[in-house]
Amino acid sequence: MQSVFALFAASVILCCNGSAVAQPVGQFPFALTREGQMLGAVEGEVASFKGLAYAAAPIGPLRWRPPQATAESSEMRTAYKYGAPCLQPSLPGASEDCLTLNVFRPFGVDGPLPVMLFIHGGAFVRGTANDPLFDGGRLAQAGLIVVTVNFRLGALGWLTEPALSEGGSGNYGLMDQIAALHWVHDNIAAFGGDPNNVTLFGSGAGATSIALLMLCAQSPALFQKAILQSVPGRARLRSAQEAEIVGRQFVAALGQQADLRVAEPRGLLAAEKHLLEKSPRSFAPTIDGRLVSEEVAAGFAAGRESRIPMIIGSNDDETGFDSELDIREELASSGITSDELRKLYPDLAKPSDRAARFYTDKVFSEPVRLLARLHAASGAPTFRYRFAYVPEARRANPEGGHGRELQFIFGAEGMPGAGILSRGDRAVASRMRAYWINFAKSGDPNGADLPRWDAAAGGDRLLLITNDRLATGDDPWSERLDRLER
Repeated sequence: MQSVFALFAASVILCCNGSAVAQPVGQFPFALTREGQMLGAVEGEVASFKGLAYAAAPIGPLRWRPPQATAESSEMRTAYKYGAPCLQPSLPGASEDCLTLNVFRPFGVDGPLPVMLFIHGGAFVRGTANDPLFDGGRLAQAGLIVVTVNFRLGALGWLTEPALSEGGSGNYGLMDQIAALHWVHDNIAAFGGDPNNVTLFGSGAGATSIALLMLCAQSPALFQKAILQSVPGRARLRSAQEAEIVGRQFVAALGQQADLRVAEPRGLLAAEKHLLEKSPRSFAPTIDGRLVSEEVAAGFAAGRESRIPMIIGSNDDETGFDSELDIREELASSGITSDELRKLYPDLAKPSDRAARFYTDKVFSEPVRLLARLHAASGAPTFRYRFAYVPEARRANPEGGHGRELQFIFGAEGMPGAGILSRGDRAVASRMRAYWINFAKSGDPNGADLPRWDAAAGGDRLLLITNDRLATGDDPWSERLDRLER
């Protein structure tokens, strides 16, 4: 009876107000969006609204088409559970009907509040905003609105095929991200958020997406700050012609001439898996001349990115569970010899360790420094970091470090990919979160009780986060990165 009464009370208040509002009713927070009345859940000091559709389900005739607006409604809907992850191999419960986002906000706190929107990584073929690691509750407790977004992946997100060219073929995942940004701009005030104070943050493929959005003419004014974590800033994007070759290979692997928009999802995943086994980068953003006109480094070098405050950085170890093939490919394409590797990394005895460090530096460390230099030269506030901290319990056997900083930003513990932190670990996590939060609020990460973080302008200054200290300094890797610079 209590929950029924709360629903009735929420409906009455919504009808009386007649405008977009975010208001707690007893223990039941609600928000009135263009898609209807959303009833969220409260845990501790945080209200959450999960599985909110920001675009129509991209199924049937909407498969491989730009995202379409959802229908307006006056119905009350519960938003207690995450929506389905976007379709991908080896993830139970994944679905094509996945264009949803999740909103976390401090319960009972008036707005307008700064907004942080997270774009997950996963090489553009896997991952989900629904991962418990990305729960926005800890960040929201600091007086922020946190939004996490699902977008189309793999072949469904990035396929370029002439038969599907109506409305623009390829880069559907990027179109989804832009649609989510428009949804936030139009609706976030209903949750207490400020649509004119939006910070994008993400790691890996998520950071690449943000860099592309900074260069995209279709997304200006939709976000005001950016945090790029572990962005492979020199990564080469496919041309439209190269993408069309992959598209034809995909159709051939599908083994049918029927309408691609009615093919069974199981068949799509099988064809996608077949191509990914041959080339892990088969599905990714393409230079299509519309949303993406150039590669990230070229766009930043020309000063065409949004000149907004930016945090950018990487980890001192960017290897992961699936990076072995990437390491071999990077070594082969660079043509570096074993003798040259020994000279670059005289402190590393194992060839495998030297190869892994070279991969980290070549793909992440040096390109991140390049983008930081270019963005700072544009006059925009730029803050660079390198994350080298390893949780105390993992120092005896530190696994691949790509994405390790995410646990410290989100404050997650006790789940896959996020073990239990020690007291010392939590102190570092608290400071890291504080930098991110301060930046989202004001465009400057600095604050009381935090070591000073100098801007990157005029030199190679960066914030170093190591097991021993957290402080701004000159980059100790500068000489080595100079030798790796193209």
